Amino acid sequence: VYKRQVSTQSTWGLLFGEKMSTSPARKRVKSANFPIDLTSYNEVAIDPWATQSLSAEQKAALTHNIGLIRDTIVFFTSCGGIRGYGGHTGGPFDTVPEVMILDAFFRGRPDKFVPIFFDEAGHRVATQYVMAVLEGELEAEKLTNYRVGHAHLPGHPELGHTPGVKFSSGRLGHMWPFVNGIAMANPGKICICLGSDGAEQEGNDAEAARLAVAQNLPVKLIIDDNNVTIAGHPSEYLKGFEVGKTLEGHGINTVIRANGEDIDEVFAGLKKIMLADGPAALILKRAMCPGIKGLEGSCHGHDVINASAAIGYLESRGRQDCVDFLKALKKPSEGYEYIGSGEWGVCRSAFGKAVNLCLAKMTLEERKARVKVIDTDLKGSVGLQAIETAYPEVFIPSGIMERGNFSAAAGFGFEKGKQGIFSTFGAFQEMILSELTMARLNHAAVLCHFSHTGMDDMADNTCHFGLNMLFADNGLDDDHVPTYLIAPADERQMIKVVEKIFHVHALRFVYSTRSKTKAILKEDGTPLYGDDYEFEVGKDEVVRTGTKGYIVSYGDALYRCVDAVERLKKEGIDVGLINKPSLNVPDDATLAKLGAAPFVLVVEAYSRRTGLGSRFGTWLLERGHHPKYAHLGTWREGSGGLWEHYAHQGLDPKSVMEKVKTMI
Repeated sequence: VYKRQVSTQSTWGLLFGEKMSTSPARKRVKSANFPIDLTSYNEVAIDPWATQSLSAEQKAALTHNIGLIRDTIVFFTSCGGIRGYGGHTGGPFDTVPEVMILDAFFRGRPDKFVPIFFDEAGHRVATQYVMAVLEGELEAEKLTNYRVGHAHLPGHPELGHTPGVKFSSGRLGHMWPFVNGIAMANPGKICICLGSDGAEQEGNDAEAARLAVAQNLPVKLIIDDNNVTIAGHPSEYLKGFEVGKTLEGHGINTVIRANGEDIDEVFAGLKKIMLADGPAALILKRAMCPGIKGLEGSCHGHDVINASAAIGYLESRGRQDCVDFLKALKKPSEGYEYIGSGEWGVCRSAFGKAVNLCLAKMTLEERKARVKVIDTDLKGSVGLQAIETAYPEVFIPSGIMERGNFSAAAGFGFEKGKQGIFSTFGAFQEMILSELTMARLNHAAVLCHFSHTGMDDMADNTCHFGLNMLFADNGLDDDHVPTYLIAPADERQMIKVVEKIFHVHALRFVYSTRSKTKAILKEDGTPLYGDDYEFEVGKDEVVRTGTKGYIVSYGDALYRCVDAVERLKKEGIDVGLINKPSLNVPDDATLAKLGAAPFVLVVEAYSRRTGLGSRFGTWLLERGHHPKYAHLGTWREGSGGLWEHYAHQGLDPKSVMEKVKTMI
């Protein structure tokens, strides 16, 4: 039962008929630099068609594996947390029992399965990494660099980036529809899709369910229903939603519910759905982080385990070597001193503070009648929690349903004098573009805040980069309501922006970053966006004057460009700097000024293909200006890590300075 059945055929070979290789498969070896011996993993082989129930021997082996892999996940994800790179522990920790049994199924009946643990919840990537080690594709000691820059272990799985990772995932609700296609491409094979009660809230999964049922696809869903998402408990904020009933309503006839912590129940449920014809689902009920003191059942378990909880858990499991390793870890820093800017601030939190300043000027009756703030399970990350705390009468907690929540906010803002407020991560703006068009055609007013734009501080990596923000500027010249795309440079400017546009009947998109940003200073050291500053839509702002040429920037790239400009000036290269917070409105006066300059260089964290720089040169040419022109932006997949992304994309101050020197 426990002997390794070595296959010399790759996973993709199994899928697409690749010929057998004569080279032997790589084997795991015990690592002296990794404090858990993963060679003790029992390679159980089970045929669910022939096995009625687990034998005592099988159960003991699987129980050992569950403990071993859960210990491993706690250990290496906590490495990321202690180093400051964040991460996610609870999700992969929860799903270990079903993954261990599925691994045994893959080994016992390889002819029946596409042997990939497709996962809707990409943040559970720790599962993919530890399985890559077990399959001999990744060295165990590399796990301790979870989410570290350039370590090739980002916060979500990326195909081709990490050895042993077989697919990309990261935006909830996107994997099940994809797996439907995998099933179509592999007739006769069962496809596995690990799901969650969070991912099932996405509209994509409703469409995927209908297709799977209509085509009787052998897609088997194994759903971790732990009643926890980032901002709360679905049973509280999304009353009426129940995963099993939802799937049954779509026509899935075999929906099994089981205790996710009872190995016999998990096996029995998995066996039933494997034997069922067509799509089927096993819903596993469990508390988040079962058995981890201080995190069990808590929303905090969604994130990376804190050092205290990790050490306590590992000590209780007799993993003193892991504890000693964690206690020796140090938190790295960028180690760069930026000049020309001041204190650090958090723009995404400042959005909520700014909205509260506006709400404070309204009566209770006015607030209730005129404003609705609709959360998308990210209130703590996007600044909405401050609004909920101060003005709960306008706040609506909701689920992971970007399209529907945005449209509801737009519908509330259908009537003049009313507005909906909507917020989520920048990457997810791409999910509401069609709804945006309909909101525009309905002359609706929505104030949108998209945090986590660009790529700075994004250890989650490429799938969570907010790069295509200018996609929101997709209307027509004769729109009945204007569309404003605004990216404040620091906390003070964020507050000024929101106060200025709060009551404007328009589609207003305000962008911030996950990372902190530094306050932009004048040359005399005082804040550029002080009390006397007033934001004006469409007006560009001179941060520094120059005679050799100008850099144009905005958002979190601006303080880095201030640093580059200040250092260039010290070298005798007199370069100016423009802040362009209004991304989609050309400022003719500024364009004329730049048109007379020797060069213009746009520097931004957004995509080189779709960002400001992709249209700024056109604006210059349309007005008869032709300075030397260049554009720096995000152009390749991420490196993992936090600040490391800027240098990886060639957008750090040193890279900007080097680019300027090629243009003078």
